[in-house]
Amino acid sequence: MVIVDKENFEAEVLNSAMPVIVDLWGPQCGPCLALMPSVEKLAEEYEGKIKFCKLNVAENRRLVISLRVMAVPTILFYKGGENVQRISSDEVTLDAIREGAEKLLA
Repeated sequence: MVIVDKENFEAEVLNSAMPVIVDLWGPQCGPCLALMPSVEKLAEEYEGKIKFCKLNVAENRRLVISLRVMAVPTILFYKGGENVQRISSDEVTLDAIREGAEKLLA
């Protein structure tokens, strides 16, 4: 997984030739930390097809605000530099992320 911040978000996410899934998480977020190992496994499954990135919301407040993210965990799905889907808080499950990944590849 690629760690993104305000410095490399545009290059890694918006300008990526591959579809991108961005996992927004916080160090104080229990559900985020519980989900992370599963998301990392999913990233391995889709290696070469979808780029997985993680964004620490505590260290990137301005970027998070510009993305209009109000709660964590939030997963953003990008294709061709456009945010095409988002799932937040209670909606974030491994199945929902996998479903979104499949939509990116369709």
